[in-house]
Amino acid sequence: MHLAYPAVLSALLFCTGLYGVLARRNAILVLMSVELMLNAVNLNLVAFDVWLSRAAKETLHSGQALTLFTIAIAAAEIGIGLAIVLAVYRNRGTSDIDKLRDTAEGPDTAGPGTEGPGTSAGEKAEATA
Repeated sequence: MHLAYPAVLSALLFCTGLYGVLARRNAILVLMSVELMLNAVNLNLVAFDVWLSRAAKETLHSGQALTLFTIAIAAAEIGIGLAIVLAVYRNRGTSDIDKLRDTAEGPDTAGPGTEGPGTSAGEKAEATA
């Protein structure tokens, strides 16, 4: 088997995952897209490991070992990510990333040194006098 077939498939999977991360609003779909990108990397690791082990006499299978580490990291990432998404959904009632970004900024988006909404520095000076 040629190296081009798994490399092209891996590139397509990675681009699909990248599109999912950039275009989706739901946090769970973003996590699924990240998993798709990690699986594309795993496919590349195994394909290059097989391709390089044919050329070398000593086969270390380091690509397959790295794939196992990547799978372990992906499992931990999806567990923690889903726990965070569920906690945010329980607190806020939505998992829409755009709405979560808006609520994180808060109602007062004015910079430091400004008074609260509806009060100016002159009104505050009159109230204290």
